[in-house]
Amino acid sequence: MRRLNPVASMIAMAAAATLLAVGGCAPQKAEPVKTVQIPDGEIDPAVWGKAYPTHYELWKKTEEPTEAGKSKYKRGFDADKITYDKLSEFPYMALLFNGWGFGIEYNEPRGHAYMVRDQLEIDASRVKAGGVCLTCKSPYVPKLQKELGADYFKKPFKEVLGHIPEKDRNLGVACIDCHDNRDMSLKLSRSFTLGEALKTMGVDQAKLTRQELRSVVCAQCHVTYNIPKDAEMKSVGVYFPWQGSKMGNISIENIIKQIRSDASVGEWKQSVTGFKLGFIRHPEFELFSNNSVHWKAGAACADCHMPYVREGGVKYSSHKVGSPLDNIANTCLNCHKGTEKEFRETVATKLVRKNELAKLATDVLAKAHLEAAKAWELGATAEEMHPALQDIRHGQWRWDYAVAGHGAFFHAPEETLRALGTAINKGQEARLKLRIVLAQHNGADYVAPDFSTKEKAQALVGMDYGKLVEEKKTFLNGLKQEWYKKAEGKGIFDPPSRQDMILKTSYN
Repeated sequence: MRRLNPVASMIAMAAAATLLAVGGCAPQKAEPVKTVQIPDGEIDPAVWGKAYPTHYELWKKTEEPTEAGKSKYKRGFDADKITYDKLSEFPYMALLFNGWGFGIEYNEPRGHAYMVRDQLEIDASRVKAGGVCLTCKSPYVPKLQKELGADYFKKPFKEVLGHIPEKDRNLGVACIDCHDNRDMSLKLSRSFTLGEALKTMGVDQAKLTRQELRSVVCAQCHVTYNIPKDAEMKSVGVYFPWQGSKMGNISIENIIKQIRSDASVGEWKQSVTGFKLGFIRHPEFELFSNNSVHWKAGAACADCHMPYVREGGVKYSSHKVGSPLDNIANTCLNCHKGTEKEFRETVATKLVRKNELAKLATDVLAKAHLEAAKAWELGATAEEMHPALQDIRHGQWRWDYAVAGHGAFFHAPEETLRALGTAINKGQEARLKLRIVLAQHNGADYVAPDFSTKEKAQALVGMDYGKLVEEKKTFLNGLKQEWYKKAEGKGIFDPPSRQDMILKTSYN
């Protein structure tokens, strides 16, 4: 038998004694001391903040201007503090959305803190949609949907909003939307929308990994969806057009296929084509998860938009949700080599490429709309127009898919450019067919008029810009001010909270 070295034995014994002293051979993971119990169904973020003060303070900072927001339009203002008119920037949208509210007023979206506030800045007299439009805006939605049933979707927006306590009507996404109150694990609060959509792809939400949840929780809202209507055009639900797709491969072609297969999701009628269209809304998750390089590498939405940060010896996910460009050191440079300057230049280059094709697509589609309107005016028949109108419809869906997603040019640049390329192709095919129809009705020399400004574009579709301006002023200076005074009298509105807020909306 081999004899043990006595010195080595003494060292081993001392090491073992040390291990026992600090917790034994198999030390247990220390459980955090919970000094605050968060009640089931608690919506108020301040209550959650008593247990998780650091996360709560960061969440509150989503109201602050971001570095990316400040430079977004290069106009020297804090974009987060301004509601910016997109129709002035992209006047052709008034033609493409002719017949839809977005062709009248379309403002640049801001961060989570402004989700409901921006919605309420729209003239209430024009809001004809139901409570369904709150689905991604308020943490009260799961509760309201459960209590009101079908009425939640179809009752007027203002009526459903009235079920939310007045003090919380401006409250956007909150802790309860993403977390379980007992252990802070990630959860799906919108199972009646996203949960059902996942089932159609054969995904069991109970088996999602934590990393998958760090994207899927965001996908409760950062997706495209449709609002099915009944015979009276009342909203009856929320529909994700994912049938036939697979996780990681939700293509625009399949989304269009699903929208076309269900007549109930024709939410609006395009005035020129006469087609009812299912709207394409901010498809961030679809683009990001459609075989993008970051998705395939295993990255999650939260890795870039809620990066891990350290404070002393504590590591946590930043709840100041925002652009990865606000914190490149903890986002891009966690995985990539390079400098912040290089990454900003890369993003700028991707945006230029996307905008170049987006402008071409919108220009050709807008001209196709005007040429189609002229053909109708000259007496073209539905049979003659049908092939060109189909091309316009398919081109518009692809264009919308590529431009509606926030950061689409970065989430999935190849797919975004592919969608825009096919949109241009569809638009050009439509225009070629329309030239033949125009020639057959003595309109071969027709040239689409100028639509380089919002005023000109809206005039072409019969909108009275001056009247719209006056209506908006009446709302902002009348009913809106009455709401503020009423809220201030109840002690639930603080005028200084709106200090420095600028409403650069479509019609003010």
